[in-house]
Amino acid sequence: MHSVHPTPKFSIITVTYNAEKVLEDTIQSVISQTYHHVEYIIVDGASKDGTLSIIDRYRSRIHTVISEPDKGLYDAMNKAMDRAKGTYLIFLNSGDKFHAPETLERIKKAIDDNDVPGIVYGQTNLVDNEGRYLGPRHLTAPKDLTYRSFTNGMVVCHQAFIALARIAPEFNMKYRLSADYEWCLRCLQHSRKNVFIDDCLIDYLSEGLSTANRRASLWERFRIMCRYYGTVPTIIRHVRFAFRFMHTQTTPSN
Repeated sequence: MHSVHPTPKFSIITVTYNAEKVLEDTIQSVISQTYHHVEYIIVDGASKDGTLSIIDRYRSRIHTVISEPDKGLYDAMNKAMDRAKGTYLIFLNSGDKFHAPETLERIKKAIDDNDVPGIVYGQTNLVDNEGRYLGPRHLTAPKDLTYRSFTNGMVVCHQAFIALARIAPEFNMKYRLSADYEWCLRCLQHSRKNVFIDDCLIDYLSEGLSTANRRASLWERFRIMCRYYGTVPTIIRHVRFAFRFMHTQTTPSN
């Protein structure tokens, strides 16, 4: 028999900047959820395009709107967290969507069935600007998630990583490109239980980082791994990754 807990409230956070082409799909995916115990927070970095007019169109369904210059994505996320009053945090950026109208219902059931876990997580699909399915995310969320799981990289997409608000720290502004990875590590350090939903939770807009940004992001993540998992083990692990990658490139396909 499960102990009785208050109905979980979700703080859904969308950070946006000049996203008039994709923001409406995100908003509609939030307001079409069949579970309604939510607060929706949008933090806009003072967009210059039609982003604000789209937000205004749905203003009655959005609980908090902030539009002002910020110091980047993670600063905007911290502003949203400062105002969030929900039991759980979900970050759904412009262009990203819940996979189905019942997604929050499924997350809520997982919370109820597991005595308020620290983390609820699931799989992610990649979609294009038109919402067309491109394929699964290259890293698959594991059935058993621990703090050690992230030695293999960002094994759970940030948007499909739902964290109990009281264990969630601020994003570390020292990291410009990979603060979400480090944030997930710190959440996992404080989570007593992580619950897997074996299904797609999020459709993630695949826009593709520039090669320079991707390289800088991976280097920053490598530094974070060294800090949390040790420099020598991290270097050894990356040498193994490199050998595995070279082997898959040189092995002829049947």
